[in-house]
Amino acid sequence: MRPRIAIPLPLSDNREYVERSLPQYEEAVRIAGGEAVRIPLDRDAGEVLKIAQSCQAVLLPGASADVDPAKYGQTRHEKTASSDEKRDAVDELLLAQAYEQRKPVLGICYGAQLLNVYCRGSLVQHIESKVNHEAGRAVQVAHQAAIDPSSRLAEIVGRQTLIPVNSSHHQGVDRVGDGLRVAARCPDDGVIEAIEGTSPDHFLIAVQWHPERSIDDERSLAIFRALVRAARG
Repeated sequence: MRPRIAIPLPLSDNREYVERSLPQYEEAVRIAGGEAVRIPLDRDAGEVLKIAQSCQAVLLPGASADVDPAKYGQTRHEKTASSDEKRDAVDELLLAQAYEQRKPVLGICYGAQLLNVYCRGSLVQHIESKVNHEAGRAVQVAHQAAIDPSSRLAEIVGRQTLIPVNSSHHQGVDRVGDGLRVAARCPDDGVIEAIEGTSPDHFLIAVQWHPERSIDDERSLAIFRALVRAARG
């Protein structure tokens, strides 16, 4: 039986974005051996948790929103986008259940940022760098990511310490949240590109790039396979 992977809809107010982006995550999960389960954003907490209870892991996808900076004690930067309160509420419910039940979690881009804030970390509200972290989905390789060789992520991508990644974000992890550690950085500017949990019995991986856009690359597919494998366990 395929493990069921809960994926919240990326946004509550942009159907075009959801219909364009969500199938990529679902296809990546399918190829990796899992079954994607859509989590709606317009249900009450009880319904959300009931659906999530039938799932063995959580995937937090990217989004064009930004986490409300008030959640990590900052005033809003002029380039910080509006938050999506419904998406954030669902993600927080899924994370609370995942932590309580030790369900595996994979965060991607916005999902990585929200996970970090959920763990009481903070964000860089707008990255100022010579590296174009906002290259977008049309650019297959925006820059490199230097993987910490001691990290779980390094094991997943085959012990490679430098991998090419795409990039579609203007915010990033600043202060790393409780129970998390840096797993990768951009070698050109030091921007954090991945974080992971420090507890060996709980699979928590979050990356700033979009591996669902490059699942023909074995390193990208390996990230989804690791999530599905952890869900089976």
